[in-house]
Amino acid sequence: MSELKRTPLYPLYAEISGVRCIDFGGWDLPVQFSGIHKEHEAVREAAGLFDVSHMGEFMVSGPKAESFIQLVTVNDVTALVPGQAQYSAMCYPDGGVVDDLLVYKLEEQSYMLVVNASNIEKDWEWLQQHLSDGVQMTNQSEETALLALQGPKAEDIIAPLVDADLAKLGAFHFLQHVTLFGASVLISRTGYTGEDGFEIYLPSENAPAVWKGLLEHGVAHGLLPAGLGARDTLRFEAKLPLYGQELSKEISPLEGGIGFFVKLNQADDFIGKEALQQQKNDGIPRKLVGVEMIDRGIPRSHYPVYAGDTQIGEITTGTQSPTLKRNLGLALIESSYAAIGTQVEVDVRGKRLKAEVVSAPFYKRARKGADSK
Repeated sequence: MSELKRTPLYPLYAEISGVRCIDFGGWDLPVQFSGIHKEHEAVREAAGLFDVSHMGEFMVSGPKAESFIQLVTVNDVTALVPGQAQYSAMCYPDGGVVDDLLVYKLEEQSYMLVVNASNIEKDWEWLQQHLSDGVQMTNQSEETALLALQGPKAEDIIAPLVDADLAKLGAFHFLQHVTLFGASVLISRTGYTGEDGFEIYLPSENAPAVWKGLLEHGVAHGLLPAGLGARDTLRFEAKLPLYGQELSKEISPLEGGIGFFVKLNQADDFIGKEALQQQKNDGIPRKLVGVEMIDRGIPRSHYPVYAGDTQIGEITTGTQSPTLKRNLGLALIESSYAAIGTQVEVDVRGKRLKAEVVSAPFYKRARKGADSK
């Protein structure tokens, strides 16, 4: 049995009473520090600080870097200017998803791809298969730490600590070479919680000092360290997809609810474009929808969803919403049953319980900053 990987902040977890770690895709990560609901509430009302240093960072550069990324991702990378990022996905030729990711344009001919931790090796191999002359790629995942400061008080907490005007930093924009507690960091107005906030990329060796500094400074604003449990309930309420649940090799980006980011009308071809165009032309067979339980019960991942005696799909993610106190789920179901108000049944541990298709995202904040993966 291989040893679990650990982030540069792992030694600091023990300093926080109540921390509980789990095996998450081969990483020993905190599922909670003080309690999932308490951390969730802190992010919705004040702020939470997440250690997401397990994410992968690939640097792509060279005269052909833009055309390479354009080939392997579904969004239009030519629309980016230096200092701007975009959410995207990589697809197989049949339209299934290799991974969803963020693309950062650092400067002309220089990019950073941020991929999911569980897919780092797979993504690297996939990209290497399509690498061409004029493109250099390096894997800087181990040297790079990532902290996510999320919540309505995030800007109030970090703005006084840096010499940059974060109030002018728009959604999906970032600043490089910003000094924070002695470290040179990249600060991006992105996140995975449905709230305003920032993601902070920095050298691994600087992560402990920045983590401690932010927590100490943020106490007065209600900042709490937050774990994977709250990260999942927060992104779920905002209908932000998780690879392996809402997106996968078997679930296309059109089915998984991120069709907005698939630029089928761009002139350039990308891997999977033909299959996705055909899927759109034929009518997308499945759709990701929100469901709310009518009968008492909580929908969980992979619970079957029925219309009459016919299974029409399954729950991808479900829980009792900490914010809304309702039993809610995201479900990938046949498109003909996806209309709001459609009555369905969810098989909860062998018992069919009534549910209804409802509007999602379940939670939307007042717009100001950015939400992404």
